[in-house]
Amino acid sequence: MNAPVPGALEQLLAHYLKLERQARAAASLEVLSFSMVNDSQPLFGYRHGALLIAGKVRALTGISVVEPNAPFVVFIERMVARLGASDRFALPGAVPPETVDQASRDDWQALSAPHAFWLPLKDRRGEVFGGLWLARDHAWSDAEQVLLAQLGDCYAHAWGALQPRKPWRLRWPARTRLAVAACVLLLFLIPVRQSVLAPAEVVPLNGQVVAAPLDGVVAEVLVKPNQPVQAGELLVRFDATALKAQADVAERTLGVAEAELKANTQRAFSDADSSARLDLLAARVEQKRAERDYARNLLARSEVRAERGGIAVFADAQRFVGKPMRTGERLMEIADPAQAELRIELPVADAIGLDKGAEVALFLDSDPLNRHAATLERAAYEAQATAAGQLAYRLDARFADAPPRIGLRGTAKVFGAHAPLALYLLRRPLAALRQAVGI
Repeated sequence: MNAPVPGALEQLLAHYLKLERQARAAASLEVLSFSMVNDSQPLFGYRHGALLIAGKVRALTGISVVEPNAPFVVFIERMVARLGASDRFALPGAVPPETVDQASRDDWQALSAPHAFWLPLKDRRGEVFGGLWLARDHAWSDAEQVLLAQLGDCYAHAWGALQPRKPWRLRWPARTRLAVAACVLLLFLIPVRQSVLAPAEVVPLNGQVVAAPLDGVVAEVLVKPNQPVQAGELLVRFDATALKAQADVAERTLGVAEAELKANTQRAFSDADSSARLDLLAARVEQKRAERDYARNLLARSEVRAERGGIAVFADAQRFVGKPMRTGERLMEIADPAQAELRIELPVADAIGLDKGAEVALFLDSDPLNRHAATLERAAYEAQATAAGQLAYRLDARFADAPPRIGLRGTAKVFGAHAPLALYLLRRPLAALRQAVGI
């Protein structure tokens, strides 16, 4: 018995099942979008089809790249937007031209086919996230509309499998989105306290700076960093070889001048010339005595002693030994370990308005879990280059309680005045923008 030849209905059903199989086998949204607007064209005979997701055209029949500003694309998006404001948006069916205004009908006649069909795509909760706009020259039959509705369910299921969540613009209703935007705006207007972070160091308060008393070479540093010292204790010794020779020569020169003065004094009773030279020789003796005293003073200053008790604050003794120093060049600092302050280097890019008495919190690198409270005492008006080559303002703060050990470093958080949250978050981007555009 011969098998029956398939009729038109069997061919239609086979083509429809092929469309469903292609949709479910799509590997990406791009492949599925192309299939939705092109593969069903031979079955339903439409002139053109457009896939819209979240109100925007995603794919067009026979078009590889969608131009957002094309007249046809603008027309389709406007028509679907009008459908979204009516009850027909969630229902598949033909779109009557009389439901739109005259301007839209004119565009419809110029850009699209006379008979259009809207096929909505719904997610698992039954909410529309997109749809297909299909247009052809003759009316849609009831059987075709049933097949399209069933095909729309297949397309929506395949789209949801590739993109489980619908576009963000459709996740919340318009009122909810407006309320969220208003809440975010109000949140940005909430006043918060400005603060900046800057590197900081614990430095001596009212310490005595020990400087080089003369031009010379350091021979020996007799104390170690952070070593306790007493008043009068020897700290640094300079090379005194040349100074000792200079003092010895000055001493001998003074002896010669005194001997010459004594001899002329004895001859003054019988020699008029010797009597006349007495004043000159006496002045020369005073000159040589002053030179001797100066040489002795320099020799005494070759040994630097502490003028007060405390601890010796400096980095490394070896950096001074054998190094020629100039008068006034810093050697170390004698400080009271119980008296210290906080020195902050605030970068120019992070500078905010700060007043005396502003709150400061120090977090030491060696103890980051504990907070040390301080109060801002001084803020420099002029920025200076730091050791790292960065321009920064110097801030000095006084500790509220017992200060940490001198020399410790960490990060200081300096609190300023209150400002809106938007300014707190966007202060640096706005400053960079102003510097870039010059306004």
